[in-house]
Amino acid sequence: MIKLQIIGNLGRDCMVKEVSGKNVINFNVAHTERYKDSQGVLKERTTWVECAYWTDKTAISPYLQKGQMVFVEGAPEADAYMNKENQAAATLRLRVSNIQLLGNKNSNNEQQPAAASNYNNAPASYSTAPRPAAQVPASNDGAADDLPF
Repeated sequence: MIKLQIIGNLGRDCMVKEVSGKNVINFNVAHTERYKDSQGVLKERTTWVECAYWTDKTAISPYLQKGQMVFVEGAPEADAYMNKENQAAATLRLRVSNIQLLGNKNSNNEQQPAAASNYNNAPASYSTAPRPAAQVPASNDGAADDLPF
């Protein structure tokens, strides 16, 4: 299995659709890398990732707005194609299995929508991956455990 993890900002508000009776939340994440080239000139490179989050729980969708910083992980897909200028291009897609909101996109006093007015009440993380079962320690009937501390 290949897993890709991305931290970036949403390029537009998400769109929720129903496809064959299942919900999918579509959004784009941009990751911008800043670096210096061999001459010391500061450069920027932005990578866009199209994300599809298949879920029954769409409660996170009001918080997935343009500019919101998120952490997403899932299975990547890449598609190659010829663009309008007849040059080779590629698209990076991610089938999201986990998403977390990072920070507050409205830190510069922008108007917040009613649904996102209190980030303390916002769900911080969503995942479609099954959670592991809780491990119950076995009883050792009072015998000393063999842990060194």
